[in-house]
Amino acid sequence: MLNPKKLEQFAQQIHDALPQGVKNFGGDVEAKVKQVIQAQLAKLDVVSREDFEVQTQVLIRTREKLSTLEQRLQALESKLVSDESQSAVESAQSTE
Repeated sequence: MLNPKKLEQFAQQIHDALPQGVKNFGGDVEAKVKQVIQAQLAKLDVVSREDFEVQTQVLIRTREKLSTLEQRLQALESKLVSDESQSAVESAQSTE
């Protein structure tokens, strides 16, 4: 889901920003920071970039199909109106 290298970079930046006394407090500060970050990110409703890109492509294809179907429907509706008009004219001419 999340890029481990990015997570490690983020944890390292936090670790580097800590005062020297806190850094010396324990060798596992970086591991604890990673755990906290992972726990907080796990609570968020996020998707990976790859999943987002896949869904974006699906949405683009769906929009294209919808546009095509709308055009076909409009053409069919126009044809239906035209056919009904022509039938009405023919009907009126035959009754004369």
